This record gives sequence, C-alpha cells and structure tokens, in this order.
Amino acid sequence: MAVTPEPQLREPEPYDIAIIGGGINGCGVARDAAGRGYRVFLCEQNDLGSGTSSASTKLIHGGLRYLEYYEFRLVREALREREVLWGIAPHIVWPLRFVLPYHRKLRPRWLLRLGLFLYDNIGGRKRLPPTRSVDLRRDVVGGPLKPSFVRGFEYSDCWVEDSRLVVLNAAAAASLGATIMTRTRCVSAEKVDGLWQVTLQREDGERHTLRARALINAAGPWVDSVVQTVVRDNSRAPVRLVQGSHVVVPRLYDHDGCYIFQNDDHRIFFVIPYEQDFTLIGTTDRDYEGDPGKVAASAEEIEYLCRSASDYLLRPVTPDMVCWTYSGVRPLYAEHEQASGSAAQAATRDYVLKLDAEAGAPPLLTIFGGKITTYRRLAEAVLAKLDGHLPRPSGKPAGWTGTVPLPGGDFPRDGFDRELAALEAAYGFLPRPQLRRLLRLYGTRARTLLGDARVASDLGRDFGAGLTEAELDYLVREEWVRTGDDVLWRRTKLGLRLDGDIRAAVDRRVRALVAAQFPRTADAGAEAETVR
Repeated sequence: MAVTPEPQLREPEPYDIAIIGGGINGCGVARDAAGRGYRVFLCEQNDLGSGTSSASTKLIHGGLRYLEYYEFRLVREALREREVLWGIAPHIVWPLRFVLPYHRKLRPRWLLRLGLFLYDNIGGRKRLPPTRSVDLRRDVVGGPLKPSFVRGFEYSDCWVEDSRLVVLNAAAAASLGATIMTRTRCVSAEKVDGLWQVTLQREDGERHTLRARALINAAGPWVDSVVQTVVRDNSRAPVRLVQGSHVVVPRLYDHDGCYIFQNDDHRIFFVIPYEQDFTLIGTTDRDYEGDPGKVAASAEEIEYLCRSASDYLLRPVTPDMVCWTYSGVRPLYAEHEQASGSAAQAATRDYVLKLDAEAGAPPLLTIFGGKITTYRRLAEAVLAKLDGHLPRPSGKPAGWTGTVPLPGGDFPRDGFDRELAALEAAYGFLPRPQLRRLLRLYGTRARTLLGDARVASDLGRDFGAGLTEAELDYLVREEWVRTGDDVLWRRTKLGLRLDGDIRAAVDRRVRALVAAQFPRTADAGAEAETVR
C-alpha cells in the first residue's frame, strides 16, 4: 500500500467522518471507521504522532497507580487491552517484567500486595506471567539497587513503540480507503446545509474544502484551540494540560528487567532498558501552560528524574549523563479537578467523549484524555456515540480491530524469533542486529522494504546504524515521512546513534526523495523540527 501525500478529496459526495488530529486517538478512530465501511478523512497539522502520542513512556499497561484513585474501570479496560494489542502488533508490542522495590517509608507492603493482586486478577490476564515476590539480595534484579532495598515484587506489563503504533493505524486506515493528509491544518469548520464544511490549509498555503456528515476533534493538547478557532465555539473545553518529561541516559545495568520506583511526593516513575544501549527514565507530572508544540523538558524536571533514580540505584544518575530528553503534554479531562487544586498526577487518565448533536445539525464529537493503551476501545466508543447520526455502514462489525493484525503484525505473538530466523535466511548478508531492528519496526513488511536485495550495496548508502537509502525510500513512499526528524525521532530512534552531520545528510536525502516522488509536497518548504 503506497501512501499518497496529496490524496484526492472525494467530492462532491461528502465524507461520513472528518477527523482533526493524527495522534493515536485520531488514527485509531480512522482505522476502525474505515474498516466498518465509513468514508473517512483525517488531517494532521504536523507529522503523524508528532505530539503527545510519541512522547509517552512507551508502555501498554493498566496503570498500577490508578488503583489508588479508584480508577477501576480504566485499569480493567487497559489490562484487558495489553494482550489484545500484543496479539495484533507483536512486532512493536512485547512483554516486560517490572520490579517494584518495597520502600519502608512509603506505601506499606500490604498495600503493594493488594494492588498487585488486583492488577493480576481484574484484567483477564492470560499469557502474561503473574506477580511474584523478589528477594533483592539474591535475585539479579536487585544488583543495580542500593542494599537498603531487600524485598520487592515483580509483575508484567508490555512495551510499545508508540509513534509506530500511530503510523501503523494510519496505514491500515489508508489501505481501507481512508484519506490521510499530513502537514495539513484545519482552519475552519462550519455547519452548512446539514453538513460540516471543512476548510484545510496545506504547508504551501493552498486551501481545500470538503464536506462531512460528522466532525471529530481528536487534536489532543490542541483540543481547546480547535474549539475556539476552528469550530468557533465560545465555550472553553474542560481540559487540563499536564506535562510529562523523560530523560535517556547510557545503559545503567545489564539485565532486561524494568523498575517502577516510588517517590515521597506520591509520584511513581519508571527506569527501563531502551534501544539496547540506553536507559529511559520518566515521567514527570506538572501542569503546563503555553503552546503544546513548544514543550520541552526543563532543567528542574531533568534534575528531579536524575535525583529520584539515584535514590534507588547504586550508580548515581546525573544530568550530565543525559543524552536525550523528550516531553509531551497530556490533554486530561478536568471539569472539576484543576479548580479544586488537585495534584496533576491525580487528574484522571480516562477518556471522555463529548457529543454535540443538535437536531438537524451535523454532530461534533470531542475527545478528551485517554491512554495509548486504550486507544482501540476509545475508537469503538467514538463510533458507538455516532451510531444513529451516520448512514449504516456495510463493512466489518464492531470489535474487528482487536483481531485483525496491524500492518506487519501478521505472525503469532510468540513468533518473533522464528520470523527473525526466516529473515536471516533470506537476507543473510545483513547483520543480525540490523535485521532485528527492521523486524521490530516493520514486522513482515521488512521484506517489502528489503525487496530483491542480494547484497548490502543493493540497499544504497548506509548512513550509519544500518539506516539505508532503501529504508528512507520506503518511509517516504509508505509512511508519510517528509523530513529527517520524521525518520530519526519517530519512525525510528536512530537520532540517538547518529551525529549532527549524518542527521543533516539524512534530512537532505529524505527531502530529495520527497521532491522526486511528490514534487508539490517538496515545494512546501517545511523545515525540520529542532531535535530536542
């Protein structure tokens, strides 16, 4: 399925659904709706997943700490989704084991046991291993910790390549007929003759207009901006913006286990092996004001994360060790919480859907909050809300997204090693780590990327870390890539391994490929983002 950067807007017949926002919620809705037979349009003002959806802690998890806030429905739904997402995307989702050390001065041991008992049993866990107690003095997972931590618990959750989850949902939607336009901003949406008339502006300033029966505001942290400036509703959206930042440092320990640590401010944070040679530490929780597109980890947050990790680890973590940071803004529903002065970490992570559907007028559905783990269930809830406001679809039934693999995920959840062996047999001229990286990112579609190559030189220039011209060509053709940053920080994380000159060379090559394949897109002259 080749991506068209300037898809033809299918007028004069209106779309059934127009979606503003190309994050995980918008792309998840687009996939589900297109599969059910709806005519779907989605626009994203930047790159797919370039906001909150690529700035998560990369976990598919129930959210152990949400049990303290009695968010049982959210936790149960999220826990049920872990194995569903692992099943439909085994290339980008896989299990992890987390160690929770017992801290004598914080939550009591009985409370941790109770929370983990609920975590194991309310979500229909089937394949993931259960919680166990750990003697940190004897188990390998206790090695990196200070000797004062002698007891702990180990439990299961899953990892996800978050920005790839977004792109794969968009690619699946496009293969089912959805129109996906990136680098395209929605500048206005008006109700005209029982339909939404939506005006779009591309990077080059050219404008397009389309009509749709329903409009979905899935703009994430820009949800209120869409309400105010696009729909022109004078009411304020009840959204609370909460900043979460992460730091990446060189690998801190040798084993593959992860840690969940408690702080005396009642926050928790994770320490996770990352991209083979690094460790990810995060996240923070604090209220945010300003342009969500300019969010960045502050010196205070970096110091906080390093100090907090050092409270547990034998090896101190200091800000000078940080080789990359990233930060996102979570758009949490908060009709009452912020006014009451509650802490940012206490605001609900559950999603809330608001439907404005006056008689005779086209409906507007606004999405607040949500976790990447529950995006698929959110999409189902969105379409259930719109049922009765749209023509009856003739495609797949509700719930289909939980059984049909995402692109590249058409192999058993326990079949990664077999797929890797088969890839090695077909492309043995490439190093195993490079093939493993390609399989993790693209799954079975790695064969599409590698094509008929028989020697490494068939893939063109290697820019370093196994990133070839063939991969860049694939990403431009198939995954809406338009700049070097799209490749280096979202489709992959190879920006961690390549220096500034090579990153600039990647950007130049990407732009040349765009100019060759899509001349008008290249003329837009979009500048690459500043690497955070």
